[in-house]
Amino acid sequence: MSEHLHTLNVEFPAYRVQLRELKASDPHAARLMDDYEEVNEQVLRAMEGLQPMEALAEVDLRKKRAQLKDQIARALAEEVNAA
Repeated sequence: MSEHLHTLNVEFPAYRVQLRELKASDPHAARLMDDYEEVNEQVLRAMEGLQPMEALAEVDLRKKRAQLKDQIARALAEEVNAA
C-alpha cells in the first residue's frame, strides 16, 4: 500500500501478542478489529484513488477509524490490566 498504513500492528506495535489474544478471546473486540481493518482499507483505497469518493466521505471514514481505534485501545487496556 503506502507509507500511510494504519494497521493495528502499526498503531499498537508493543501489543501485537495482546491484540491477537484479545481478538481470539473477546468477540466484541474481534468485531471492532475487523471493522477497523475494513474502514482502514477503505481509507487507503480512497487515498490511492482506487475508490474515489467525496472529500467529506473520506473525512467521515477517517473519523470512524479513529473512533474504532479508541474503542480497541480501551479494550486492549482492559485486557492488559486484567493480566
